[in-house]
Amino acid sequence: MAVTIEQIKELREATGAGMMDCKRALEEANGDIERARELLRQKGLADAQKRAGRATREGLIGSYVHSNGKVGVLVELCCETDFVARTDEFAELAHELALQVASMRPEFVSPEDIPEERLEAERRIFEEMTRSEGKPENVIPKIVEGRLRKLFSQICLLEQPYIKDEKGKKKVKDLIAEVASKLGENIVVRRFVRFQLGADEEQ
Repeated sequence: MAVTIEQIKELREATGAGMMDCKRALEEANGDIERARELLRQKGLADAQKRAGRATREGLIGSYVHSNGKVGVLVELCCETDFVARTDEFAELAHELALQVASMRPEFVSPEDIPEERLEAERRIFEEMTRSEGKPENVIPKIVEGRLRKLFSQICLLEQPYIKDEKGKKKVKDLIAEVASKLGENIVVRRFVRFQLGADEEQ
């Protein structure tokens, strides 16, 4: 079906994707805006995976300090070129990530950063919990993996739901993929630190 310029503009404003990408997504989705958004999200993730091996030696430190002055966050966000590091989109992403860390208190950037001993301890706890619930032995591994994924969505920044997505479907890694697709570079969260006044150590 033919798509209208109004539909293209609406999708562009919602996603930040290019006009032609929006047009193609809407045509593929037969004019369904939500379906077109999902197609663009998938494309962003696919493009991000292609760029994942490229070196990220530039970037900036994003920051956020809560209005009461008692919580502060620094995030090291990296990209490929100084040109992209100086764009408003990249700076805004760094700020959004710092705000996410301040609000949701992740412990790690991604599941790959979780120490093996912590991972094994959590796995054992979930196995015992699932077994005590009387679940059949053959389904316990699948249930445990599901509970680990839920844990990752709580303690890993990239797996957390993005706090400004009202529908709760977009993860932080999806947000990063969208910006990376728009800017055409690999974007990586290297590390973050969260400070809270009165805490014994950094969080």
